[in-house]
Amino acid sequence: MRTRVSQWSSELRNSSRQHGSTLEATTDQVQLILQPPSFTQYSQSGWDGLLKMLQPRVLLRAQKPLCHTLTLRPFRPRSYATAVEEPISSESQQTFTSTSHSSSFTPPPVVVDSNASFAMRTYTPRTPGVRHLKRAINDHLWKGRPFLPLTFAKKGHGKGGRNNSGRVTIRHRGGGHKRRIRTVDFERMVPGPHMVERIEHDPGRTAHIALLNEEATGKKSYIVAPEGMRAGDVVQSYRAGIPKDLLDSMGGVVDPGVLAAKTAWRGNCLPLHMIPMGSIVYNVGSAKGRGAVFCRSAGTYAVVVSKDDATTKGGEKHVMVKLQSGEVRKVSREACATIGVASNPHYQHEQLGKAGRKRWLNIRPTVRGLAMNACDHPHGGGRGKSKGNVDPVSPWGMPSKGGYKTRQVRKPNKWVVTPRVRNGGKRRAK
Repeated sequence: MRTRVSQWSSELRNSSRQHGSTLEATTDQVQLILQPPSFTQYSQSGWDGLLKMLQPRVLLRAQKPLCHTLTLRPFRPRSYATAVEEPISSESQQTFTSTSHSSSFTPPPVVVDSNASFAMRTYTPRTPGVRHLKRAINDHLWKGRPFLPLTFAKKGHGKGGRNNSGRVTIRHRGGGHKRRIRTVDFERMVPGPHMVERIEHDPGRTAHIALLNEEATGKKSYIVAPEGMRAGDVVQSYRAGIPKDLLDSMGGVVDPGVLAAKTAWRGNCLPLHMIPMGSIVYNVGSAKGRGAVFCRSAGTYAVVVSKDDATTKGGEKHVMVKLQSGEVRKVSREACATIGVASNPHYQHEQLGKAGRKRWLNIRPTVRGLAMNACDHPHGGGRGKSKGNVDPVSPWGMPSKGGYKTRQVRKPNKWVVTPRVRNGGKRRAK
């Protein structure tokens, strides 16, 4: 031990000479470092001497790197990327904030994109029938019974797809749950404000219906509800003409821009000549004095494309509307249309989950013609699965595939301006 202490003291002397220190470390001082006494044996001056004695030992320590992580851990490249958000430029900020004041007063109805992200209601698969069951979330619907004076029972052999002579005219119909047919007003000829009491589910159609209460007489009626309509909204029909109070508010002069700003609201029914071009409508009629015939199912709509020139011979007679299929039709300027999109747009994404729910909906199974007998279908009969060297046909011999046309060339549809795209049964190119 004494030899080690002498070696350490010589090393301390050499290090103090190298660093220019005049402090000399003796053997007793080294022993004091190795075996420090208790805290109470030193005064303030003793601690100062101890610190001076430790200074050469501090200088002997090698300099360590500033970053221990780079020396202890090897560098490994990451296998994933880091998302970097670019700062918004001043030009883009100006485009967001510079909105016109006129557009904030009367926002147009928004088209509901059914392919956008949305939530469907799923269920815990406690039974096989609910494993693949998916339904649209419609918690705002009325939970009670319908307004009975506007309904009638669906019964008779017509429920099974039969006509008055008992013959099957519509296949794959029969059974199903008991239903009551809701009487829906597609004409909406009654003027005046109507209050929306509630939104209901109609088992006879895909879209939802709204129960209206006329404020003047208290008479109730059903209409096809637009997307976004809720209880408490007030809607009105302008098919009978412009009300006197609305005409007085415009100063007795009909201004098309002011008239559209005060009437073209969601759920209002107007003649097509009063609806501005580019508006989104549903429940579109075809002629004057008749009800709606187009865009009545869930999520459907049409766009008002153009109108006839009022300076031509005969004046403005027709309005062009574009359907979702791409077809452009011309309808009467006095035909009706409702502002908005038909409700329940996510109906097309629902899944029934089991075959029994099809039967509850009055839909019977569809049997392939190949599985029938020869007396029931042209594809039936034979040994094994063979339909013979014949083209696919219907049970009555009509070609069923390949886009077989039945309209005569000499009798075109005069109301169609631009026909829809037909691909002969093939998928459309996206």
